[in-house]
Amino acid sequence: MNDRPGNPWGALAALCIGFFMILLDATIVSIAIPAMLRGLNASLNAVVWVTSVYLLTYAVPMLFTSRLGDRFGPKRVFMVGLVLFTLASLWCGLAGDVGTLIAARGVQGIGAALMTPQTLAFISFLFPPARRGAAMGVWGGVAGLATVAGPLLGGVLVDNFNWPWIFYVNVPIGVVAVVMTVALVPDWRPNTGHSFDVPGILLSGAGLLLLVFGLQNGQQYDWGEVWGGITVFEIIAAGVVLLIAFAVWQRFNRREPLLPLRVFGNRNFSSGVLASVTVGFTMTGMFFPIVIYLQTVLGLTPLHAGLLTAPMSLLSGAVAPFVGRLSDKVNAKFLLMFGLVALAGGLAWISLQVTPTTAPLALIPALLVCGLGIGFIFSPMSAVTMGSVPRELTGAASGIFNTARQVGGVLGSAAVGVLLQARITASLADSTAGLPPQIRTGLSDAANVEGGAPPDLGSVPDGVRQQVTDAIHSGLTTAASQTLWLPAGFLVLGALAALAMRTSRRPAPAPNPGESRSAAPRM
Repeated sequence: MNDRPGNPWGALAALCIGFFMILLDATIVSIAIPAMLRGLNASLNAVVWVTSVYLLTYAVPMLFTSRLGDRFGPKRVFMVGLVLFTLASLWCGLAGDVGTLIAARGVQGIGAALMTPQTLAFISFLFPPARRGAAMGVWGGVAGLATVAGPLLGGVLVDNFNWPWIFYVNVPIGVVAVVMTVALVPDWRPNTGHSFDVPGILLSGAGLLLLVFGLQNGQQYDWGEVWGGITVFEIIAAGVVLLIAFAVWQRFNRREPLLPLRVFGNRNFSSGVLASVTVGFTMTGMFFPIVIYLQTVLGLTPLHAGLLTAPMSLLSGAVAPFVGRLSDKVNAKFLLMFGLVALAGGLAWISLQVTPTTAPLALIPALLVCGLGIGFIFSPMSAVTMGSVPRELTGAASGIFNTARQVGGVLGSAAVGVLLQARITASLADSTAGLPPQIRTGLSDAANVEGGAPPDLGSVPDGVRQQVTDAIHSGLTTAASQTLWLPAGFLVLGALAALAMRTSRRPAPAPNPGESRSAAPRM
């Protein structure tokens, strides 16, 4: 079936519910970090892996899963991913230890990888180019809202129930999404057969896994030996070598490479992919230091921390649809640049504001600037990146674009997590320099294991307990403030990439309704 449905907005709504759910789960874990540290008796590094493994299994298969949609039909692949994601969410909630939770999150990520490329592909099918900006605006609004709404919803659930409910909530939403998809989404079949680049899949997957493992666990192994004489830096180097081998293989694979390198000859696409990496890096990494600061230093509950970020979420969701429509009328690259710079500025503002005694409400203006920036990012970035891709490369380009954002998220989770742990250790060492040696040693050990979770001060003498508390809060504030500069700096790189884009093209005339995705016109 290749005819467009009579109500494309209904079909888009069904797809967006599933899309909202999978992006929500990329950030909802951040608000539950202190609760997980206590409830699972886990280290900060292990809990960071709960996010990283999801992003890793989300990113690695996506080039492959975008081809599955071409072969078997996007609706069918989307449905398989939706059911898998929903069942894995139930498994996450039932997990009794951090190892089981990490395994369940890995399965969740595979479900998300099956779903995401199909949503963007369906927009190209459901809407003619002249109306695609408004649809991209809705899609971008959902992406931005889901990414920043995670802490709010997570706070409500953790405060009133417990951390497993951040996963249980997906089950009823998933059931609703399945029913709506069956009823409203057409069974479109692009009817394009693809061969599958198995060596490419293995090389890219193994390379990313080694790279992320080395980056994220370097602090845990003190950047030395991991096992059998193999060091952290050797693992990272092996990952880089495998990724280089993947790129070389894609260059010489004459059949159908997983990553057709010629698509990067398009400047808008190459710049957009780089910008997408920086956005994924930031949107995943920015919440770790903010949550540690709000809950551990300022003493906010998960609910109150989530409510503090609610205006950012609401502003992002409200702005994005209007920006999507605007991207049909003006050069979308300037909208994207504004969004990237605004988000970077908001994070820098937060970094400069935070102290152990900052009033939580004083952070709202900076959070609103972040929300405004997010609202200006997703739909213009999609429009300008995909807008001039040759029609025969649309399917592959969609997979690459989505994969880039998720790879950025994997790297952001790993890099921000390891930097935060390193800065907590260093900052606590500085701020507790005047305390007795036995107390300093205990706090240092707690920082390495708990990563800033509120320590047990029961064994600390009453006379120095307040001094210890003040020192901990000072050290954690410094660590959070310094760590926020990393995602902010990456956004500047994204803004420079957007600046390199050429003027975006006007939408082309609407295609024949029967055209398949692989024959979609240039946008």
